[in-house]
Amino acid sequence: MQSPKSRFLRMVLAASVATAAMLSGTQVLAKDLVIALRSEPTSMDPHYHALTSNIQVTQTLFDPLVCRDAVMAPKPCLAESWSVDGNVWTFKLRPDVKFSDGSPLTAEDVVFSLKRVPLVPNSPSPLTIYLQQVVNVEAVDPLTVRITTAEPYPLVPNNMAGLPIMSAKAAAGPAPEGKTTTQLNSGDGLVGTGPYRFVSWRRGSELVFERNPYYWGEKPAWDRVIYRPINNPASRIAALQAGDVDFVEDPPVEDLKRLQDNPNMRVVVQGPSYRLVYIGLDSDRDNPPGITGTNGVNPLKDHRVREAMSLAIDRKALVERVMNGMATPAAQLSPYPMFGASKEMMEVPAANVERAKALLAEAGFPNGFTLVLGSPNGRYMNDVKVAQTLAAMWARIGIKTSVDASAPSVFFSKAQNLSYSAYLIGWGAGSGEMSNPLTALVMTVDKERGQGTTNYAHYSNPEIDKIVMQARSELDDEKRLALLQQGNKMAMADFALLPIHFEHSVWAMKRDIDYKGRMDQMTMALEITPAK
Repeated sequence: MQSPKSRFLRMVLAASVATAAMLSGTQVLAKDLVIALRSEPTSMDPHYHALTSNIQVTQTLFDPLVCRDAVMAPKPCLAESWSVDGNVWTFKLRPDVKFSDGSPLTAEDVVFSLKRVPLVPNSPSPLTIYLQQVVNVEAVDPLTVRITTAEPYPLVPNNMAGLPIMSAKAAAGPAPEGKTTTQLNSGDGLVGTGPYRFVSWRRGSELVFERNPYYWGEKPAWDRVIYRPINNPASRIAALQAGDVDFVEDPPVEDLKRLQDNPNMRVVVQGPSYRLVYIGLDSDRDNPPGITGTNGVNPLKDHRVREAMSLAIDRKALVERVMNGMATPAAQLSPYPMFGASKEMMEVPAANVERAKALLAEAGFPNGFTLVLGSPNGRYMNDVKVAQTLAAMWARIGIKTSVDASAPSVFFSKAQNLSYSAYLIGWGAGSGEMSNPLTALVMTVDKERGQGTTNYAHYSNPEIDKIVMQARSELDDEKRLALLQQGNKMAMADFALLPIHFEHSVWAMKRDIDYKGRMDQMTMALEITPAK
């Protein structure tokens, strides 16, 4: 036990240090940033799941070769430069980059990381989509990586932005992929070059990272970053107002005006993002789950039924009334002017209930049928409300729809296991141009070739596949643009999926914190700073 004199001396010393700090303008106490996430990541394995909630957290720990800025333009990251000669890409690494354990980054770490991606088992949305056409990765010297593709492929630098680089030594193990996803989830092997390093993860409670002392870039603003998953939007705002968190994703759209009028709060809106919220429809199986009243026939196989379901949707009313204007109605896979999107498809078709009913009758379903619509609860802005609104719109044409909403992790597991014949889902991960959603969402499923990685409806159209394959190897931008626009138009004309809207990105934070916002909706801790 300390004596009164000892306690007094300690108090005097602490006060003296604090006073000196104030005079010098420095901080003595560690400054934490507490972020309320709308959805908890499904894993800490950076190669397990191409999901925004995973990517934004793992890229706090790991860097890719190429980064993207707030408007999706590629910029140097671990690679300071790159060049191409035919189908061979050469990446030059930054010198003197260290991992969070102090060991140096080398080309062998890049080779290990890229070769690990296809070896990670049971991925709900594999990162192999970023390795399309790649046939070989090799270390030329400690700071040079050579990537060879099957044919000329212009998207290699864009795709590298989706592939975090791990420490080969730290992530090594007896499994084919080295450290397993389970091991990485426990923190074993989580060694990267990012601005922060792993401290702990209590599922459902919080993720804690601390500043990486070896970080090669600009010093991060915070000593620690604490992520707290709070799925309910109202609860996120309550936590912000109570001072329990500093920064929240997706505040309730109905509360934005009140938050903007609060002098202690700051609201950042970025829109439209390239986050497409859409409906996937199983047009593959003969008797998918969740459909009744059709005598064992899958009505979603019929183009006319899919068109009827699209015509029943009043996208503009949904955006205005359910999303409070925090979205842009969608008629294609990417928002214009993103590369591959079409200007003439910016305007969404008007709802037409009578035409929709006529199409159902022509297809042999004059009395409609019964459908179950799968939806996550808390992954996208107002996702359950959107699903319920769609169900009501389909009911008007005789498709009696019930909504099966579940926690995001449960929903994605069920979607991956083809438990739905119809599902509401979003797509935002990618290279920032049309080839990515076409490849992931529309192309025929082929896991080995990185195609259809999120095509849970197993839609297939060989003609679209052919066009996308041509576009992916076309080096002439004008020709590639025309091919991507053609593939996009064909997919929409066939109602391969039903686009609903592009979300706007919204963040709320304490007044003394600033964030510029990003088109990809990611909450990047490195880009959150004290307000100036």
